[in-house]
Amino acid sequence: MLAVFDKSVAQCPEDLKTSSPDDVYALKDGNLAKYFSSLHENAMTINLGSPGFVAYSYDKQNPMLPRLVAVIDNIVCLFLGHIENLATLKQQYRMSKPDNEVNIIIEAYRTLRDRGPYPIEQVIRDLQGKFAFILYDFASKTSIFATDADGSVPFFWGADSDGHLVVSDDVEIVKKGCGKSFAPFPKGCFYTSSGGLRSYEHPGNELKPVPRVDSSGEVCGANFKVDSKAKKEPLGMPRVGSAADWSSNY
Repeated sequence: MLAVFDKSVAQCPEDLKTSSPDDVYALKDGNLAKYFSSLHENAMTINLGSPGFVAYSYDKQNPMLPRLVAVIDNIVCLFLGHIENLATLKQQYRMSKPDNEVNIIIEAYRTLRDRGPYPIEQVIRDLQGKFAFILYDFASKTSIFATDADGSVPFFWGADSDGHLVVSDDVEIVKKGCGKSFAPFPKGCFYTSSGGLRSYEHPGNELKPVPRVDSSGEVCGANFKVDSKAKKEPLGMPRVGSAADWSSNY
């Protein structure tokens, strides 16, 4: 799975960017979408308009980490892996028996967006299993992506020369679109358009970048680690109006 987001919906952390003599562009002329399609048979691309695109394929799928895709009520979600407490979550969100993991992610997001009772950190922490997901809401132009607490699923992110954010489970695709400005997505973390990168395992702590160095000694993006000494300011959740969109608070 692959997503490329414009800076208007996903600001790339500066520490993820690495200066390079070679320019690489993920959105320009559909470069990365074409490359993805050349690697994966029957690849499908969903155009998000100016915010970017998402792409997926069931080609070369790991049966232990299945890929799922859904578009519901102008929300698109790509999911990789499995959720172990699926039955519990179906009951919590009052969902039907045939619903699967990707339906759960979308329903959890809608519940949160439409004045859900829990903070987003709790919603994602309640997902038990091996997973990574990418979600985009056309209505609010909100992007969210996350991976499980153990980083069990391959998941990478990076920035192209224009500062567009690239997210994928395929490291070679991220390298193609970002050059050396990439890194594994930090385990136990999530990213939102308005809140940036946060840890749902340690929501009260800041994340600090640690430069990555490749085998040739060159800086190659950054890993983000929980800083046990730096505390984040708590996020307020103003409960104003039944139609208030809580996603903008994150």
